[in-house]
Amino acid sequence: MPKLAQFRAKQNATSQLPADSPASILHIDMDAFFVSVELLARPDLRGLPVVVGGQRDQRGVVSAASYEARKFGVHSAMPLRTAAKLCPQAIFLDGHHDLYGEWSDRVASILGKYSPIVEMASID
Repeated sequence: MPKLAQFRAKQNATSQLPADSPASILHIDMDAFFVSVELLARPDLRGLPVVVGGQRDQRGVVSAASYEARKFGVHSAMPLRTAAKLCPQAIFLDGHHDLYGEWSDRVASILGKYSPIVEMASID
């Protein structure tokens, strides 16, 4: 059975919990992870359109965009120059992959207590 099918089967089996079950559901929005880490380091940028991936005049693509930037149509994998045209007021940041790795490790250590989440994240 393909891994995706195994994952779906396992999720369907565990989603049928009785109403009085002590199980908890944890939802983590990792859609803007790189931006979220940058905002931890630079809280002054919260609420502003932020684009991670490079500078507005560079060749390259958006790695992540804040929800404020997304309102202007900016999304990951978009060329940086296109993002700058769509959202000229956006703040463009270079990526800090070492920092993302540190935060990823922190998140993984927390999620390690919730085995279904860890199993879900480990699917190839």
